[in-house]
Amino acid sequence: MEVDYQEEYIRNSRGVQLFTCRWVPLSSAPKALVFLCHGYGMECSDFMKACGLTLAKAGYSVYGIDYEGHGRSMGARCYIRKFDHIVSDCDRFFKSICDKEENRRKSRFLYGESMGGAVTLLLHRKDPTFWDGAVLVAPMCKISEKVKPHPVVVSLLTQVEEIIPKWKIVPTKDVIDSAFKDPIKREKIRTNKLIYQDKPRLKTALELLRTSMYVEDSLSEVKLPFFVLHGEADTVTDPEVSRALYERASSSDKTIKLYPGMWHGLTAGEPDDNVQLVFADIVTWLDRRSFNWAADRARGAVVEPSDGETVSPEFDKRHQRRFLCGLKGRTQHHSAM
Repeated sequence: MEVDYQEEYIRNSRGVQLFTCRWVPLSSAPKALVFLCHGYGMECSDFMKACGLTLAKAGYSVYGIDYEGHGRSMGARCYIRKFDHIVSDCDRFFKSICDKEENRRKSRFLYGESMGGAVTLLLHRKDPTFWDGAVLVAPMCKISEKVKPHPVVVSLLTQVEEIIPKWKIVPTKDVIDSAFKDPIKREKIRTNKLIYQDKPRLKTALELLRTSMYVEDSLSEVKLPFFVLHGEADTVTDPEVSRALYERASSSDKTIKLYPGMWHGLTAGEPDDNVQLVFADIVTWLDRRSFNWAADRARGAVVEPSDGETVSPEFDKRHQRRFLCGLKGRTQHHSAM
């Protein structure tokens, strides 16, 4: 399927110029909308290009945004003054796309990788009924007990975060070496100058810690349909993170799949066969939940779990209810962007 790729710069509410991009199928109307939330230090146009192309070729319109200070957006490199700024910028841009006349009746899904998983869950928390589902790839939604810093250390760093917020003083291992298994792909990622590869800034590290703890404390409030995927050999975000999300979330339609032997970078750092397997699972999950709100949605599709998946049994009941609600019209969210 032929795909049209476009880029556009926008400004957030603080006047900072942000980079956005989109992959749109040309030969047919899109099945639904997918919005990408990239990971810490990453970007959309190159690092998530394969994701955008794959989903667009499967019939989805895919939209991405580089967070402030990330990729091709303006701002101090990888400096996160407030995590809520990222969430608000994504919310504003994504809803501006959903509000276009041609998109108002299409299902809309969030897609988050690593830190983008936390962004995704906070977007859902910000507007609990707006999104039709989420794909969460090795999400940052809980700090593993193996790496959680001692409260005394956090207290000491907090006392100086407003004095030296941008200082790159937080020690960390080489995440690229730990995240991406395939050595050729790993080196290609390392040569991407848009990816931040320096030490985390003090304020950024504390914001990530606080955000992870906040998301962890509110996992039971997750109610949207989601598919969480995780490599069992991931050492960047522990698979226990995804298990905790699946077990504690209140969603009636939730699916988890763990991939034996796979690392953190499921969609970008694994051998090609593994990447194709992961994307096939993602597309299958999306296809089963993509509807045109003008169409009959009460067909009663049955979701059968694939090998290695655990899926909740309430999908059919939930979507029949939503069809009845959909007859009254969707709630529109207008944006000034």
